[in-house]
Amino acid sequence: MPTDYSPPKVWTWDQPSGGTFASINRPIAGATHDKPLPVGKHPLQLHSLATPNGIKVTILLEELLDAGHDAEYDAWYIDIGKGDQFGSGFVEINPNSKIPALIDHGATPPQRVFESASIMLYLAEKFGGAFIPKDPSARTEMFSWLFWQMGSAPFVGGGFGHFYAYAPVKIEYAINRYAMETKRQLDVLDRHLADKDWMAGGEYTLADIAIYAWYGNLVLGRAYNAAEFLDVESYTHVMAWAKRIDARPAVIRGRKVNRTWGEPQDQLKERHSAADFDAR
Repeated sequence: MPTDYSPPKVWTWDQPSGGTFASINRPIAGATHDKPLPVGKHPLQLHSLATPNGIKVTILLEELLDAGHDAEYDAWYIDIGKGDQFGSGFVEINPNSKIPALIDHGATPPQRVFESASIMLYLAEKFGGAFIPKDPSARTEMFSWLFWQMGSAPFVGGGFGHFYAYAPVKIEYAINRYAMETKRQLDVLDRHLADKDWMAGGEYTLADIAIYAWYGNLVLGRAYNAAEFLDVESYTHVMAWAKRIDARPAVIRGRKVNRTWGEPQDQLKERHSAADFDAR
C-alpha cells in the first residue's frame, strides 16, 4: 500500500475499490433494474441470504414453527453478488438494499419490514411476544443485548471480517484494530455468560438468536477462517452457549435456508414448506 496517500477535498467514486464484494457497493441508493419479487403461498414472504443477518430471521421462523405458531413462510433467495438487492421489487420493501427483507401479506395492507432486528421483533410480537421475556427486568435485558448486537457486529463483519478475509491487501493496522475490538466483544460475552445459560438469564430469547448468528458462528469456526487467529477456544462460556444453540433442531434448519455454499446437506436455496428440508 502506498504510504503517501492524502484524501482529496471531495471524494468521488471513480472505480470500485477491489476485493471480494466490491461489485455490490456503490455510493447511491435506489433500483438499478426492474425485477418484481415472486410471491409464494404463505402470508410471510422472506427475501434473504444465509448471512448472519439472514439466518437470524430463518432461525426465528423455524423456532416459531417448533413452538406451535402458524409461522409458515416462503424464503426466496437474493443473490447479492448478482445485484438482486438492487431490483425494483426488493428496493420497494427495503430502500437500503440489504438483506433480509420481509413482506407480511397477512396484514392489510401488506406490511413491509426491513432490518434484521426489526423483522425479529415484528415476528415475535405477531405471535404473542414469542421469545421475548414476560418479566419486565428480563425483557429489558433482552432488548439491551439485542441492540448491543446490532451496534457491535458491524465491527466484526465490516471491520474485522472485511480486512482479515476480503480486502484486496492485508493491512496490519486495520486487522489489528478490528481484531482487538472483536476480541473485546467476545470477552464481553464470555464474562456475561460465565454464570448464566442465556443472554437474558433464564430463558432462550431473540437476543440469543441474534447474537448466535454472528458470534456463535464465529467461535464455532464458520466465519472468515479466523478461529485460530482469534483464539476462540479461550472464550469457554461463549463456546458452550453457542453449542447449546447450535444443537437446536430449529437452528439446524434455519441455518440452511437461502444457503448455496458449504456441504450439500447444509444448503436449501429456497424454502416453501417444511417438506423442503426432507427433500434435501
